[in-house]
Amino acid sequence: MRKVFVLAAVLALAACAGRPHGVLKPIGARPPQANEVSILVATTRSEKGAGPGEMFSGERGDAPSFAEISVSIPPDGARQIGEVQWPQGETPDPAREFATVRAEVLSREAAVARFDARIANTPKRHALVFVHGFNTRFEEAVYRFAQIVHDSRAPALPVLFTWPSRGKLLEYTYDHESANFSRDSLENLLRALDRDKNVGEISILAHSMGNWVTMEALRQMAIRDKGLAPKIRNIMLAAPDVDYDVFQRQIAQIGAKPSLFTIFVSRDDQALATSKRVWGDKVRLGAVDPEKEPVRDQLAREKINVVDLTGVESGDRLGHGTFAEAPAVVRSIGLRLSQGQTLADSQAGVGDRVGAVATGAAGAVGGAAGVAVSLPISVIDPRTRENLGDRVEDVGARIGDTVNGATGR
Repeated sequence: MRKVFVLAAVLALAACAGRPHGVLKPIGARPPQANEVSILVATTRSEKGAGPGEMFSGERGDAPSFAEISVSIPPDGARQIGEVQWPQGETPDPAREFATVRAEVLSREAAVARFDARIANTPKRHALVFVHGFNTRFEEAVYRFAQIVHDSRAPALPVLFTWPSRGKLLEYTYDHESANFSRDSLENLLRALDRDKNVGEISILAHSMGNWVTMEALRQMAIRDKGLAPKIRNIMLAAPDVDYDVFQRQIAQIGAKPSLFTIFVSRDDQALATSKRVWGDKVRLGAVDPEKEPVRDQLAREKINVVDLTGVESGDRLGHGTFAEAPAVVRSIGLRLSQGQTLADSQAGVGDRVGAVATGAAGAVGGAAGVAVSLPISVIDPRTRENLGDRVEDVGARIGDTVNGATGR
């Protein structure tokens, strides 16, 4: 088994050999036909070790750093929703590829000033904080979040919290400890947003290992402040790579109000199935059966929304990004963000049931459907589907399963 694991990891690393580097070199101006997304960044990464066009490395910084980055996205109709069209050369073609328009490291004071100026003109003065997962380089986190924001038409100011992932499959333990290293900084960011008089509400979207740092930050906040920051209105945990037993302790300390949390789970998630084996055969939160006791009673008691994507077909062969690929589900997510509606608890027949909810809600709110979030088919860690899905699976399902374990998501 160990030999299979090593072989699979080597194959996966080979598949990732073409990962983009240096894409944060600014092109200077956005072409008039392209779209543009501007993201504010808070990071615990270090600038040391970052090459040209990378800004921050996967190493841990001595103190939080800040930046603002604008990304050009190809014109609507020239790209497939959910995809990042990575530059194929040193000079990207903005008509068909993502490109960096501006990239600037900011002082804390400058970052606050930029944020306050922008949030004042954002609907509901709504901030959306995204926390990425394992095996994610800085530039990949930036481009992926830019794509999420553009494709979702999310009516919120995008704030990326990026922690020191080295972006390497065999650095799972380093990444996990980097998530622990970053929980105080994420807590401080959320508390600062809550204290800012210009902010109306805060939503959080976390994926996979990013759920660990998110839950730990929220737990600490609840302990220190006797509860969560009141402006946090929505917390979405997608395919959380968190021990279910640990989650129960975390949520007990958080004591959140009803319907604050929405969890996307799937028992078809191969990555979480292998992560379970890595972590002592303990089920991961993102792979629980919400209809099985005692899980059903426990989640109901905490009034946690659950969307069960088990059995839902999608283009993600790993089953780790299904929540983001099923159109009815992403429409429901969009309605929650734009209208504050609760996602339906979905078990068997989730496609039809969530679809009905999304359609009915869209009819009720009229134009709100136009701003519904169409989350990308890879809100998963950036290369999981792109570099592991098709290529590794060709080697065989069993080796593919092991690779998913190596990614640890």
